[in-house]
Amino acid sequence: MFTELSLHERLLKALAELSFQEPTPVQAAAIPHAIAGEDLYIIAQTGSGKTAAYVLPILQRLLDDDSKPLAPRALILSPTRELAQQIHQDIQALARFTFLKSELVIGGEDFKVQAAKLRKNPDIVVATPGRCLEQLAAGGLDASEVRTLVIDEADRMLDMGFSEDVLTIAQACPEQRQTMLFSATTGNAGIRRIVEQVLREPRWLELDSVKSDTPAIRQQVIPVDDNNHRERITKWLLLNECPGKAIVFTNTRVMADRLNGVLRAVEGLRVYVLHGEKDQKERKLAIERFKQGGNGVLVATDVAARGLDISELDLVINFDMPRSGDDYLHRVGRTGRAGAEGVAISLVAPHEWSLMSSIERYLRRQFERRVIKELAGSFRGPKNVKSSGKPVGAKKKKDDKKKPKRPKTPKPAARRKPAVPKGQVVLGSDDGFAPPKRRG
Repeated sequence: MFTELSLHERLLKALAELSFQEPTPVQAAAIPHAIAGEDLYIIAQTGSGKTAAYVLPILQRLLDDDSKPLAPRALILSPTRELAQQIHQDIQALARFTFLKSELVIGGEDFKVQAAKLRKNPDIVVATPGRCLEQLAAGGLDASEVRTLVIDEADRMLDMGFSEDVLTIAQACPEQRQTMLFSATTGNAGIRRIVEQVLREPRWLELDSVKSDTPAIRQQVIPVDDNNHRERITKWLLLNECPGKAIVFTNTRVMADRLNGVLRAVEGLRVYVLHGEKDQKERKLAIERFKQGGNGVLVATDVAARGLDISELDLVINFDMPRSGDDYLHRVGRTGRAGAEGVAISLVAPHEWSLMSSIERYLRRQFERRVIKELAGSFRGPKNVKSSGKPVGAKKKKDDKKKPKRPKTPKPAARRKPAVPKGQVVLGSDDGFAPPKRRG
């Protein structure tokens, strides 16, 4: 129970209003140590409730703090605008019965308006690294009073090239602070570097990594011939197997826009598109409209793979196979959240089969194979596969007929030296270079 976690009564009231009764494993493990002020390195997958695992301790520590500095006391870094907006909304929901305020500092919105909001002295700032650095450089954001720094989705942040930005922002904060780093994977050398330079003797809590099994999500693979075949199968799945909401992921913005146009022509589908080329107002409007109503389709690139918390999402379709196992699970993690059931279907072309097999090996599971009879294509999966699951490469057939040998080019006949007439003696020169002379 949350009552056992030493939380303020106003926070408990907000949790009751939100119908949160039992803390998730990551919340139960992290909240006591976070309230105690320890540095934490926490590995937990998306949808595990990790946002509340650091927001609740931040709010608790701010409520216990009687000082009133003229600068934010908590800074939360997020890799994407969508995730930052979701965190901001969660803070507002959990702090509804307190006087604590938070503000967003993200790209795509008016810089001066954000600076004006920061002058109102919010208690918590939720920011993306790029805009955070810009506000720091311009003097709009003062990080000198930050008592708690949170780096959320650290693995994704480093993948997007924000490593140096994160280090610069951490250096702008006081050295005596609490730092919490959350990641969905155990990390690589980049994350280890951040941990070594930013955290102080952190407590390592590995609850459920991104590779953990997700039994609530049925994961299927449908072989496809080409993009036209993909489009026909996508339409069929949305019309026949998705009564509610669905997200269709593509690898590129161009394909997202094309697929958006294709699906909008289908009667009965409410379709929205989300990718990095859209400005902030368009992205925000697409998400809000998608969340409204009981059904809808969101066509998106990986910008939506993290940070979107959409209730009752029934289906995730990988129109293009994601480029890595981590990207795959962040996509399918949009469904089956908080124990709900969901379905994730990947459409796999012949050239993507090896990639799909690699993701299966990485996740240590095999996806369910299926074929839609009404739309069966010529490709049904490779006929022969290796023990790794990858298709056996085609070998070149040896020709039975022996190639005719090339006729040997006859060597030019050697020139015969002229015979020396009898009675003549050939003398060589003293230096060995002059032509020989004949003596009669």
